[in-house]
Amino acid sequence: MIAPASLRASAESFPVPYRRATLADDHEMAELVNFAGEGMPVYLWSGIAKDGESAWDIGRARARRESGSFSYRNTVVRDEGGRANAAVIGYPLTAAADPSDYDDMPPMFVPLQQLEDLAVGTWYVNVLAAYPEHRGKGYGTALLDIAARIARQSGCDGLSIIVSDANTGARRLYERCGYVERASRPMVKDGWENAGSLWVLLIRPL
Repeated sequence: MIAPASLRASAESFPVPYRRATLADDHEMAELVNFAGEGMPVYLWSGIAKDGESAWDIGRARARRESGSFSYRNTVVRDEGGRANAAVIGYPLTAAADPSDYDDMPPMFVPLQQLEDLAVGTWYVNVLAAYPEHRGKGYGTALLDIAARIARQSGCDGLSIIVSDANTGARRLYERCGYVERASRPMVKDGWENAGSLWVLLIRPL
């Protein structure tokens, strides 16, 4: 995946109770990313954990990274009592992968990368998630509004997001917020269990 620029260069402040993520949000970030990814992150982290490590150790370490797509530097959270209960992770898609690079990727990543490559120039919403008890409260809409603000400040020409075709609730939210289908690719599951059969790329022009 193409390494993103940090959102910190794009936005100085956010409306309370939204804020930039910090290193201390690593646990919640790992859980929220796994919710958004419908269990794929833990499935992948389990495959790379070494002696004495858990999948969650890997997830928390990745959340604390200073670079890369899944990093606290690319994350805005909704804070309640000092704890994140919802988050958006995003960044500009600035360059497409070389098609020859697909051969070196794990097969399950290839359709996702192909869709990202169709959205170069947009602000990519990599993760949007809330804890189950906080869903349906408008936090996702507020975080998508923040993402749109960052995208405009970054000079992007739109926003993009990829969703499973089985995740109808999330897709309805995105479509209410102005996202429309641009393309789809068959999933490669490689042992990961999911009800979907397609990854769907949605775009919101700005």
